[in-house]
Amino acid sequence: MAKNVVVLMGGWSAEREVSLVSGAACVKALKSVDYAVTPIDVQRDMGALLTRLLPRPDVVFNALHGRYGEDGCVQGLLDMLGIAYTHSGLLASAMAMNKPLAKRIFSAEGLTVPEEVILDRESLLANEPMPRPFVIKPSNEGSSVGVHIVRDGDNEPLFGESGWPFGEQVMVERFIPGRELTVAVMGKGMDARAMAVTEISTHRGFYDYDAKYETGGSVHVISDDIGLTLSNEAKRAAEVAHRALGCRGISRTDFRYDGDDLYVLETNTQPGMTPTSLVPEQAAELGMSFEDLVSWMVENAECDL
Repeated sequence: MAKNVVVLMGGWSAEREVSLVSGAACVKALKSVDYAVTPIDVQRDMGALLTRLLPRPDVVFNALHGRYGEDGCVQGLLDMLGIAYTHSGLLASAMAMNKPLAKRIFSAEGLTVPEEVILDRESLLANEPMPRPFVIKPSNEGSSVGVHIVRDGDNEPLFGESGWPFGEQVMVERFIPGRELTVAVMGKGMDARAMAVTEISTHRGFYDYDAKYETGGSVHVISDDIGLTLSNEAKRAAEVAHRALGCRGISRTDFRYDGDDLYVLETNTQPGMTPTSLVPEQAAELGMSFEDLVSWMVENAECDL
């Protein structure tokens, strides 16, 4: 008998539209391999969501991105309900989403991370804490939401037209020039293994939200042209980050390489899941179709009871 799979998508974070695209792709793929699939566009009404989750499905495929879907909130709800779900559990999701905390964990594991300062908006406007160029980031958003580089000679306001709708706390990080790399990791604990290394290039200067999701915004290349030593180090570092956070299922860790050092930027516990997203591209490089990938995720779903 086919497993009953609920696909959670949408949500109300800044990444709602991206989540809807990921969710729709996963629904289509899971149906094509004969799972019984129910899509749910998650709204800010937990009572309604609980009603939709009863009777309990066999598995929840979590295609939510950003806050509330990627930061441990939904994971905690599913744990309480005793429903197995894809991707990482509550603690790993919460730690990975908190960029300053995740960087402290990576540093403790011997990984190199860019220098950063955490301060409030008014303090940053009064006195820049490091020489330009530096990067401004929210502490707890995904998909590079709100991220931008402040360069020498920039005359634009530090927070642009948005006025910074991400709370009082601001993360200011030293900008690392060089090559943008990303590595997906598949599995759990010591069995987790890196999939491949993708080099990302974009005309936008760095891999921001628009570069990730606009048509033609970036170019992804999976090859050994970066050199075997760097490729192996990126894979090793991604596995270390995945295990240090306690991730399971699929994660994706992003790096910058300046020609001398490989810097870990962050680990994504809910990477994009359209057929042309980075993780499915790496899976395809290993001979795994998109349908095989999402099926593996369903079959390896867990719940922290």
